[in-house]
Amino acid sequence: MNKRFLAAGASVAAAAMVLTACTPPGGGDDDDASKDTAVNIGWNESFRSMNTLTANGNATSNAILTYMMNDNFGYYDDNLEVQEGALGKVEQVSEDPLKVKYTFNDDAKWSDGTPVDAADLALTWAGTSANFNTVEANNNDDGTVKKNDAKTVYFDSSTAGSALVKKFPEISDDGKEITFEYSKPYADWQTEFGTGADGVGVPAHIVAKKALGVDDAQEGKDAILKAIKDKDTKALSKISNTWNTGFDFTSMPKDEDLLVHNGPYKMTKFEEGQYVTLELDDKYTGPVKPKVKTVTVRYNGDPMAMIQAIENGEVDMTQPQATADVLSAAEKIDGVTVDAADGATYEHVDFTFDNKGPFDPAANGGDEEKAKKVRQAFLKAMPREDIVEKIIKPLNDKAVTRDSYSQVPGSPMYDAITKVNGVSDAADGDVKAAKKLLKEAGVDAPTVRVMYDNTNSRRQQEFQLLKESAEKAGFKIKDVGDVNWGTRLGDGTYDVSLFGWQSEGTGVTENDANFRTGAQNNYGGYSNKKMDKILDKLLVSKEDQQQDLLIEMEKQLTEDAFGAPIFQFPELTIYRDSVKNVKSTSVSPTMFWNYWEWEVN
Repeated sequence: MNKRFLAAGASVAAAAMVLTACTPPGGGDDDDASKDTAVNIGWNESFRSMNTLTANGNATSNAILTYMMNDNFGYYDDNLEVQEGALGKVEQVSEDPLKVKYTFNDDAKWSDGTPVDAADLALTWAGTSANFNTVEANNNDDGTVKKNDAKTVYFDSSTAGSALVKKFPEISDDGKEITFEYSKPYADWQTEFGTGADGVGVPAHIVAKKALGVDDAQEGKDAILKAIKDKDTKALSKISNTWNTGFDFTSMPKDEDLLVHNGPYKMTKFEEGQYVTLELDDKYTGPVKPKVKTVTVRYNGDPMAMIQAIENGEVDMTQPQATADVLSAAEKIDGVTVDAADGATYEHVDFTFDNKGPFDPAANGGDEEKAKKVRQAFLKAMPREDIVEKIIKPLNDKAVTRDSYSQVPGSPMYDAITKVNGVSDAADGDVKAAKKLLKEAGVDAPTVRVMYDNTNSRRQQEFQLLKESAEKAGFKIKDVGDVNWGTRLGDGTYDVSLFGWQSEGTGVTENDANFRTGAQNNYGGYSNKKMDKILDKLLVSKEDQQQDLLIEMEKQLTEDAFGAPIFQFPELTIYRDSVKNVKSTSVSPTMFWNYWEWEVN
């Protein structure tokens, strides 16, 4: 899911990860280490869901908190190596067919005392596989998910790996072991379930209580498993409704069931749009021992306001939108450390293929080639070099355009892929060539609606540079920027979008969610059977095959004028010297990955 809004995206690297053996995260051995200590963190977007596996819930703003509230089977460290998590162990028990077993630790419990077990992970499989859906989609015009009727099952999520699990899993009598059998080899089996902020998903017994009216926890879990095993449409309809939206909230919920968690922190306060407070849960039974008692995340989309909050001592840590002004202001504050690096997120431009707009064949007399030529013209006018030169280089004088859909600049496969994928030629800011392409298409001054976060200063600058270049090429640009851009993705009310994709991991199969027909991050309605076949091969690929397949994939995206990558986000991690052990990693949840190591002087 690797797969959804900001938290989803293209891979940082193409090699499949190997789960490394290590001890789960601990903390200080001093029982008093967390007594009365507190950290205040500044963030730009508010929390909205406990279920990070849904399209709406899949956002970094949710992941940073669910990661602290729930344990997992594995997480990425700052070297992008997967470490063993606190819930248990993952092991391949058969290669042909591929079988993967998850074994839960005896001390893995939900905060209400219910064991975390196979039912929870089975529900996550059902919810993310799309194998139980009776319809391909069930969304309103604005992209929000509809309530399913009694004959409809639709879980608002999909991942390539879980879709390959066709059979009901093997479950031990005590529910502490669950084994999934894949119908095909799968490159990223190590991280498909139970990784990072997603953990095992939402608690199955709470879903059963809300959806099926079963109050007893064990009976509820049994009911969930029975509904999945029997493919009971009536029950799964109710279950999917609860799973899709039942864990969404934007202020402190009155229903405490929605706050059930299995990790060391619990949510104690949530003022809408202002802040969320987490505190150590004294009922937690797992091995993670954070050193900070209270973590408060404060919200403000203005990066300079965050710097002011750091200076005033209101915030101890932040990762604001990186601009030259922000960097300069932060470096002037005494007692503050500023770590600058490339982040996991990269900026890109996407087209909408299916809204009867200028890039849709339906608006061009059904002529696919004509629509593609209009897209090619817009890409040709993209001032990517200018954007990097004026907006990114003041932060990083070594910054370059990102010319790969799947690889970060400097990664092992980047040079080989970008040498032949055609991105740098297709989107080089050549206004004259763009005019020629529009003329060849026979399209005069098409109006293009551009959607982006119009409260974000960097995107405002980016939009202005894009607008200027595109209008010189013959396009009419309409600004449809929106602070709520995330909820509009895929709703068809725009023709071009500017936003960032942030990786949740490093597996090659993350590309699937972005480019496959109907996939979760494919907001523009792009569809090509050739691409789907390439992605099929990537799913089962071995490491020595992946570079050639990624080249084939990227060439196809360029040929189809899918869109274009623009730049890798510069990332600033800014923190007061009173907080120790702050380190970021270039995948979600960024600087929160080692929260148990934070110390406050």
